[in-house]
Amino acid sequence: MDNIKILWADDEIDLLKPQLLFLEKKGYNVVTVSNGYDAIDEYQQQNDIDVVFLDESMPGMTGLETLAKIKQVNTNVPVVMITKNEAETVMEEAIGSQIDDYLIKPVNPNQILLTLKKIIDNKRLVREKTASDYQQDFRQIFMDINSGLDYLDWVNVYKKIVNWEIKLDESHTEEMADILSMQKSEANSEFSKYITKNYLDWVNDRKEGPILSHQLLRAKVLPHLQKKKPIFLVVLDNLRFDQWKVVERILQNNFRVQEEDFFFSILPTSTQYSRNSIFAGMLPSDIQKHYRKYWRNDTDEGGKNLYEKELLQSQLDRLVREPVKMDYVKVTNVAHGQQLEDQVLNYLNNDITAIVYNFIDMLSHARTEMEVLKELASDERAYRSLTNSWFTHSPLWTALQKVSGKDITLIVTTDHGTIRVKQPSKVVGDKDTTTNLRYKLGRNLRYEAKDVLEVRDPEEAGLPRPNVSSAYIFAKDDKYFLYPNNYNYYNNYFRNTFQHGGISMEEMICPVITLSDR
Repeated sequence: MDNIKILWADDEIDLLKPQLLFLEKKGYNVVTVSNGYDAIDEYQQQNDIDVVFLDESMPGMTGLETLAKIKQVNTNVPVVMITKNEAETVMEEAIGSQIDDYLIKPVNPNQILLTLKKIIDNKRLVREKTASDYQQDFRQIFMDINSGLDYLDWVNVYKKIVNWEIKLDESHTEEMADILSMQKSEANSEFSKYITKNYLDWVNDRKEGPILSHQLLRAKVLPHLQKKKPIFLVVLDNLRFDQWKVVERILQNNFRVQEEDFFFSILPTSTQYSRNSIFAGMLPSDIQKHYRKYWRNDTDEGGKNLYEKELLQSQLDRLVREPVKMDYVKVTNVAHGQQLEDQVLNYLNNDITAIVYNFIDMLSHARTEMEVLKELASDERAYRSLTNSWFTHSPLWTALQKVSGKDITLIVTTDHGTIRVKQPSKVVGDKDTTTNLRYKLGRNLRYEAKDVLEVRDPEEAGLPRPNVSSAYIFAKDDKYFLYPNNYNYYNNYFRNTFQHGGISMEEMICPVITLSDR
C-alpha cells in the first residue's frame, strides 16, 4: 500500500495525528497541509497524489473552493470532503462538485480506511474481477468463432466482443484489452470467410439469411404503422454497435428499449449503396433499373444520396395500402441540426418521420484529413468517447428529448459501420477505378486474392455494372487497398484510420433498435 499517496488538508491537522499514524501503519503515504492555498500548491507540485482529503471549513479558502481549484488541475482525482457541517445544502453542493465521498467529523480510522478501500481498491478489485471473467470467457469465444456459426451466432459473438470491449474500457484492464483486440481480429478473419461463402446466396434468396439493407424498413419499421403512433426513424450514418451502446445510455434517460435487433449491411458497406437500398427497399441494381434518375454510379458527377426522400416515398407507395404522411429530414451541418431542434414537435403530426444524421460519417471521413481528429479518435475507445460527447451535446438529443413523453415509436439504426484498418493490401487498376479504401469498382483489377471477395458478375450481388467488364472487390478483415505509387506514404497516412466499404463485423452487423417512452 506504500504506493498510495494521500493529500490531507485540514486547519486542525495536529488533532488528526491518531488517524495519520493509523494510515501510515497501514502503508499509506500521507502529505498534510493546513489550508486550501497550500493544498493547491502541494497538489500542483506533486504529480503522484492518488486521493485528496479536504476539510470543508478551513479559513481563507473553504474546502469547496479548494475542491474547485484542484478539479481544474485534474478532474479525475478522487476527493473526500470532511466536515462538521451536516447541512443538506453543503452536502448537495459538495456532491454536485463531483466528490467521491463525504465524511462527518469526528471521523474514526476505520471510516477513513473504508473510504480508501472503496475509492482506491474498488478500481483494482473491479479490474481484477473483469480480467478474470474475460479469461474464463476467452475460451468460449474462441470455440464459438471456430465452430461453423450461422448469422445469428455471429451477431451474438460480435455482441459479446463489444460488451467485453466496453467492460475492459471501464475497468482500464489494458492487458486483457490487447488480447481481446487480437481475438476480434481472429473473429473478423473467420467472419470474412463466412460472408464469402454465403453472401451471394442471401442476396439471391437461395439460402435463408439475415435481414439485409433493402429489407430493413419492410421488416423492422413499416409494421409499426399499424399502431397509429408517430414513428421517428433516426438513421445515424456509420453507427457501429459499440457506439450504439454509448448512445443507449443517454437515450435511456427518456426512452425504454423495446427491442435490440440487427440487420446486415449489403456490400459495399458504404452510404451510396447501403442507405439508398434502405430507403428504396431495393438492391442497387434494381434502383438503377427502376429509378434511373435517382441512381449515380461511383464515377458519375454529383451527390450519390440526393433522392432518399423520393426513394422512401416510392417504397411506402408500393408496400402500404393507406396513404402515409411522411417527412424526410437530412442533417449534414449545425444549421440543419438547429432546424430539426426547432421543428421536431411539428413532426408529431406525421405517420413517419425519417431523420438522417450524418455527423458520425463526417467524423470518420474527416478523421483521415484532420490531425486534431486523429488525436481525438485514435482508437475504438476514443471513438466511443467522442460519440458520447457528440450525442450528449447534439441538437438531435435535444430534439428527441422534446418528443419524449409524446407516445411515439422511436427507431434508431444506421446504414453501415466502420473498421479501424491496419493491414495494407496492394491493388492495381486503371484511372477509372474507384478510390474507396475498402472496396474497388473497376476493370482489369489486380490484387492479392486472399485479401478480397471478388464479384465478377455485379448483378449477382445486386450491384450496377457501369461497364461490361466492371468487377467489384471487397477488402476482408482490417485490410485497406493501396496503389503501388507512393505506397509507403499512403500506408502510414491511412493506417489506423476508420474506413468502410468492406467485410467485417463492425461494418456489416448493424443495430436496429426500437424504443418507446418511459
